[in-house]
Amino acid sequence: MDLSSLVRKYCAVTKDNPLNIKQRFGKAVRRRRRELDLSQEELAERAELHRTYLSDIERGEGNPSLEIIEKLANALDISVVSLFCDYKIDQKKGEAIPET
Repeated sequence: MDLSSLVRKYCAVTKDNPLNIKQRFGKAVRRRRRELDLSQEELAERAELHRTYLSDIERGEGNPSLEIIEKLANALDISVVSLFCDYKIDQKKGEAIPET
């Protein structure tokens, strides 16, 4: 199988799949961080996290605990509820995630 066939096959498989919860949460954190004009380092310091762990979370690769989610919400000056509701983490199937 050539590279273009592999790419077409991959895109067909992933095109309609919604982002998983970790990816949606990461996008919400990144969006809110950018709204506040904070660097990852600044947010990590506020939340008492390592910057590379924050980067993992924003990319949807980290799996933050409830305590970490609360630390991030506090550091982002937003409630946990608002972070989940206002940034559309609870995505319905087929619903688009807003880009920033």
